[in-house]
Amino acid sequence: MSPPLTRHNRPRQVLDAIEAANAALDEGDRRAKYAKLAESPYRFFRGTNHLYWDDVWHDWRVALFGGLPETQTWLQGDAHVYNFGAYGHHDDAVRYGMDDFDDALVGDYQYDLWRLAISLVLDARENAGLSRKGLDKALAALLEAYLDELAAHGEGEPPEAVTLETAKGPLAPFLEKVARKESRAKMLAKWTALDEDGRGFAVEARPEKLARLPAHLASQLRKAVEEEYRGTLRGARAEAEEDHFRVKDLARRLDAGTGSLGLDRFYVLIEGGRDHEHDDVILDVKQQTPPEAWRLMNAAEKRDWRRAFAHEGARHAAAFAAIAEHPDIYLGWLHLGETVFSVRERSPFKEDFPTHKLDGAKPYRKLARQWGRILAREHLRGARALHADEPGRFARAVCARSEGRQDHFVAMVATLALSYADCVAQDHRTFVEARDG
Repeated sequence: MSPPLTRHNRPRQVLDAIEAANAALDEGDRRAKYAKLAESPYRFFRGTNHLYWDDVWHDWRVALFGGLPETQTWLQGDAHVYNFGAYGHHDDAVRYGMDDFDDALVGDYQYDLWRLAISLVLDARENAGLSRKGLDKALAALLEAYLDELAAHGEGEPPEAVTLETAKGPLAPFLEKVARKESRAKMLAKWTALDEDGRGFAVEARPEKLARLPAHLASQLRKAVEEEYRGTLRGARAEAEEDHFRVKDLARRLDAGTGSLGLDRFYVLIEGGRDHEHDDVILDVKQQTPPEAWRLMNAAEKRDWRRAFAHEGARHAAAFAAIAEHPDIYLGWLHLGETVFSVRERSPFKEDFPTHKLDGAKPYRKLARQWGRILAREHLRGARALHADEPGRFARAVCARSEGRQDHFVAMVATLALSYADCVAQDHRTFVEARDG
């Protein structure tokens, strides 16, 4: 009798991993998430970060240009081109960069850079229709800009974020349009409504995005915002008068995200200031779970993790403060029972760059350079937060590993990105065929 075949094959691994990652979702959320994963290889990549980390956690190639304690920094943890976008908070200034740190952790810089490069290939194939030559040039632009930024600013402060005043290339008209079309008043008009009782969430007008909370949950959330959350704030906002945080309304946020779909998420409307009609603030309250790489840590690493962070709300806040150039002044956390949630302000200027509107390979390449520079700046800030006494340690280590071998570095990461993007497309087909079968 022939020995049985093992389950150690890629299709089975992919399907088993997706099933395990989504086992806790109810049937409706699982259906909605699987529908999003089926849309395209890039959407699939965005919603299966756990597959990426499973694949790269023990990848030997990390040793070629890093793999050292010195080449670790705070990582974004889910780097992809649509995790870059316009944002802006308390000062109402529009900026462009990364503004999502739910999967942030400390690790080797290459895990972020590889994932970003893979996403570039998937996005460029899907939205920009780049040729192989165009892809090669875009990848080279991304990777060279990353290394150049580390070399230029490793010992000093990295330059300011991309703003309305400093944006170049395709980002300039994009940020101008965001600044022109979006505002705090327009955000409130989109998500809330005024009646004789004051401002509240427009649940009836947006039933696909918002839902009322049952009374017991609304009461629990209100209490957590007005009591526990306030104690987690830092800086001037922690000293704000109590009325600033008076809760005016609460709602459940529906159908948000891809990888995070199915996690609890709420919007909370607080008083904010009283000087203007549009001083109200929307707090985004999002369930936090360990980043995908946490599953792959050994027991000692997990113990160290928990000694560093009492819970995932504290980890998210520490990462945000370390990496973000302009951390949200409303950044904090709260608990509902045993579940921890991050709290931050919903940005009035949140907008993704529409890469499908780029006209050809050259504008895409210019944008890729910006992505490389921005990721490098975030890694520089993250390294400074880890090693305040030796802020140049990380940049020196990475530059030393690539010195005289930059062409090799670009070729290795580009080959990895192109090949892994092919694997993602194959995994996507496996998933769609199994779902439709």
